Amino acid sequence: MLRALAVDDEEPALAELLYLLRSDPRIRSAEGATDATEALRRIGHALEAGPGGDDAVDVLFLDIHMAGLTGLDVARLLAGFARPPLVVFVTAHEDFAVQAFDLKAVDYVLKPVRRERLAEAVGRVAERAAVAAPPATVPDRIPVELGGITRLVAVADITYAEAQGDYARLHTADGAGHLVRIPLTTLEERWQPLGFVRVHRSHLVALHRIDELRLDGGGMTVRVGSAEIAVSRRHAGRVRELLMRRAGG
Repeated sequence: MLRALAVDDEEPALAELLYLLRSDPRIRSAEGATDATEALRRIGHALEAGPGGDDAVDVLFLDIHMAGLTGLDVARLLAGFARPPLVVFVTAHEDFAVQAFDLKAVDYVLKPVRRERLAEAVGRVAERAAVAAPPATVPDRIPVELGGITRLVAVADITYAEAQGDYARLHTADGAGHLVRIPLTTLEERWQPLGFVRVHRSHLVALHRIDELRLDGGGMTVRVGSAEIAVSRRHAGRVRELLMRRAGG
């Protein structure tokens, strides 16, 4: 059962596409978006929640000509995600098929959409989803929103993350800070294989970004760039062990 997101800036066309998708028994759910920015936001939230989340998206039915970002632009951005949804282009234009398949589209459906042709595309998506087991890799980029625009920030550029309630603020080497709707505990689980270590209940630090460890009056701090971050007693032994192991290795 596939979870679909359809994207078209023409509302009548979007409504018709959603009607056809929802009538296909292989489609578990079908939601709509009227622009690329909204679609990227939803996909970002879906990836944050994980493949089992309520907002997960398995396949994107994507128009090409839209105001702002085009469907091809969206597909190029998705290529930077570790586990992007599959893409089917649904368009009135024949002349972008080569570019679409270069971007690994599963299918290219021309408007006006016929029920039989869309069913064929859904079948291809179902086959691809069945054989493509998700890779057991850690995403190397994370989607963040800035002024209504979704950007992909490389995890390698993140120096530390700071808890802010159910959100986390990601600090990068260039001094920027990005707020994401992901708890710090979730980031810790995801990024541990990438060398991130919890130093405090409110801070997660990239081990290789620690420039200095300081002991002062029984307390411990680490310096990450210009930031000085307290290390809690609970995490002090682990942090020191990892730093010594890294220095020795």
